Amino acid sequence: MIEFSGVVKKFRRVDALKDINLSIQRGQQVALVGSNGAGKTTLIRCLLGEYNCSGSVTIDGLNPREHRQQVLSQVGFVPQLPPPLRMPVGHLVTFAATLCGSDPACIHQVAEQLGFDAEHYRHQPFVKLSGGQKQKLLIAIALGRDSELLVMDEPAANLDPEARHTLFSLLAQKQKSAAMLISSHRLDEVAPLVNRVIEMDCGAIVLDDKVAELVELSSLLACNISMIRHEPAFASALSDWGFSAAGSTTEWTGMVAGPDRLRFLGMLSRYAGLLAGIEMNEVRESGKREDVA
Repeated sequence: MIEFSGVVKKFRRVDALKDINLSIQRGQQVALVGSNGAGKTTLIRCLLGEYNCSGSVTIDGLNPREHRQQVLSQVGFVPQLPPPLRMPVGHLVTFAATLCGSDPACIHQVAEQLGFDAEHYRHQPFVKLSGGQKQKLLIAIALGRDSELLVMDEPAANLDPEARHTLFSLLAQKQKSAAMLISSHRLDEVAPLVNRVIEMDCGAIVLDDKVAELVELSSLLACNISMIRHEPAFASALSDWGFSAAGSTTEWTGMVAGPDRLRFLGMLSRYAGLLAGIEMNEVRESGKREDVA
């Protein structure tokens, strides 16, 4: 699927990529992690054909610079920073669908699942949307077609908990048919989404390891949180996760996407001294629950 062979990229005297040799196959969900400046973005831009580089980069045997249209029509890309497009949302959806030969209705459908009504905002310039709305639309454009490769840079940034769960469910539907490359500077943010971790540092790959697929991407956890006493900051944090008070200001209930479990527990750890109890149960399709915490 993806092959990097002896890839070197220099910016003047700086080696941004140093002899990268890497192979990624369909069905692999790869976390590309590393600190800022590690080379992750440069690697992605070489993969998408945006940069010239030494060595060889191919997607299904095709060079992404020489066969740009053919390659990119099969790639769904979600950038970390939304482009400053002044194009109206309706025109952007039509334009993106035309480029990859897909149906604009599919993009609208995915956007609606994520909680963004693209039709309602069809006359609104993309640049005028909120950060969350931009992210949802970019994800819808990437997933609203038959992509064989998904390249996503911090894809869940700016998403509310419900939209994150929807994103994870959509990715679960593409696990076997597409390769995924998910870039992040924090492994804990993407670890539940992947089955392989590649870490970069100073332009080189320093770790390439497989990880167990223990979390179902579409899984959902029903959570009950008890506080020792009411604390406005803690209550506000739970509200941000979509939780609501359950009869009192010290009892809260809500749902957490399975892949967000570690992220949610990390938030709770900041208020450990206020916790009286935590109950987390996996919600299965049959409606039954299994105690997991």
